[in-house]
Amino acid sequence: MRAIMVMFDTLNRHMLPNYGCDWIHAPNFKKLGEKTVVFDQSYAGSLPCMPARRELHTGRYNFLHRSWGPIEPFDNSMPEILKKNGVYTHLVTDHQHYWEDGGATYHTRYNSFELVRGQEGDPWKGHVKDPDYPETETAKSLASSNMYRQDLVNRTYFEEEQNHPQTTTFNLGMQFIEKNKEEDNWFLQLETFDPHEPFFSYSYYKELYPHEYSGKHFDWPPYYFVQEGEEVVSHGKYEYAALLSMCDHYLGQVIDLMDKNDMWKDTMLIVNTDHGYLLGEHGWWSKSVMPVYEEIAHTPLFVWDPRVGVTGERRQSIVQTVDIAPTLLEFFGVSLPDNMDGQPLRQTIQADVPIRETALFGYHGGHVNITDGNYVYMRAPVAPKNEPLYEYTLMPTHMRQPFAPEELQNIEIQQPFPFTKGCQTMKIKAGDGFVNAFQFGSKLFDVHNDPNQIEELENIEVELQLIEKMAAQMRKNNAPVEQFARLGIPEDGHMTAEELQRQKEEVRKKEKLLVLPNHPWERAAQNQLRALLNITPEEKRVELLNQFEEFVLMSALDGVSTETVHEFIETTYEKEHKAMAQYFTGLAGRTS
Repeated sequence: MRAIMVMFDTLNRHMLPNYGCDWIHAPNFKKLGEKTVVFDQSYAGSLPCMPARRELHTGRYNFLHRSWGPIEPFDNSMPEILKKNGVYTHLVTDHQHYWEDGGATYHTRYNSFELVRGQEGDPWKGHVKDPDYPETETAKSLASSNMYRQDLVNRTYFEEEQNHPQTTTFNLGMQFIEKNKEEDNWFLQLETFDPHEPFFSYSYYKELYPHEYSGKHFDWPPYYFVQEGEEVVSHGKYEYAALLSMCDHYLGQVIDLMDKNDMWKDTMLIVNTDHGYLLGEHGWWSKSVMPVYEEIAHTPLFVWDPRVGVTGERRQSIVQTVDIAPTLLEFFGVSLPDNMDGQPLRQTIQADVPIRETALFGYHGGHVNITDGNYVYMRAPVAPKNEPLYEYTLMPTHMRQPFAPEELQNIEIQQPFPFTKGCQTMKIKAGDGFVNAFQFGSKLFDVHNDPNQIEELENIEVELQLIEKMAAQMRKNNAPVEQFARLGIPEDGHMTAEELQRQKEEVRKKEKLLVLPNHPWERAAQNQLRALLNITPEEKRVELLNQFEEFVLMSALDGVSTETVHEFIETTYEKEHKAMAQYFTGLAGRTS
């Protein structure tokens, strides 16, 4: 038996024809859907890139104990387990985070690996002289960074498609397949960084999406709220679409190779991604700095299992990234290690047999999110400082550097968790991370009836049910006790409606909206002002509240309504930020 996993990065299911997109040119994804089982309820677990890949290796949630980091000495690594059991494992990747400090122990778990350089800001080619900078719509904070500079250097080395890192990666992967097509017992992980930003592709793919655009160069959105005009946002989507069509082209070559060599009879194929991406939805670009909306967490997944032989069908059971490791181990007849959160997908592929009731997902220190397929509940921290929060590790590195000495001054020693094989770990106070989710608050969405998550719900009964299920999942994952405290939920998950309502009132008091206490407020107006705070840098929020209070007092208003907030935006915000502010407050007003 053989297995191939084609893994894309930042592949948005909403942009695929298999999931309802009718304008993307992706014929090979359509063909893939005819040759595999398509999962409609696949979710990420730990975000973003390397936390997701730790899940691919271990079959365990990462985000409750650890942020971005390497494979730990006590981790069970799926490719390494296969290797020790006589299955040859090979990795081909252009995902540059593997050779940074925070990912340096992943690729060495395979029998062999090929690393392709040049994606994003990979410090690849050395140019002392600055490259030519295009006039760009990309945010100045990003366009002036070393990563942006390096990317401009890197691009000069793959001006022809044959030299692009994605092209090279797929070519090397297909070389491995051709070389070993007559051999048995091997696993290939063919992994490309695309369609991750920057959205660099070629004229052939761009011409698939003709559109008028008069703006400056733009193929690299920031991790921030949308500040660009509609024309720029639309152009950014087309640039993503062009890169996605390039991904589709090379996926087609793998499918054709399997056809040519009659490999479907004994070769598993998995096509997946680590997470999705926001292309202006909810007023945001990218990921990491906003709540984990469906566009980020709800992922595409395609699986062909030759033992089952099911093609062209869809599955509704909830599955996650953590299920891939046990699926591959079971496929090769290797026993699963203890303490895996995931389950093999064979029975789900065959007959849509459920393997879990809910899926848990999130970033370390962010919302803890849960879905049962009908609702998504985003549980925010209940304290403004997002504490208590710790990292548990024996490998103290961040994405691109080790933990700083000051982070390591007051470490504690944590007694072993059930999954650390008797090892104690360092317990290190966590830093600020990507964002403090307290500012967004807890959110509940009915994704069955509102898949675009437009309207927030207020339903105490559903919230209580999901809190109980969340706590159960956290206990199963051996979550640190302080995670329950951070979220303000008991370890057994049992809360009364009165307790939850009282907690909500306490949280609202901590949100620092006690301006104009003698004025009656419409609740929608309070939500709108919170929305303005969410998109305002933290150091400027007090100034914003003072401005708003002064505006209301000078206007001699008796109360604060949604019209008050809109008038404040009209008179206070600069033109280029006004539309963005109105968009966010409009959302808040509808979700009151």
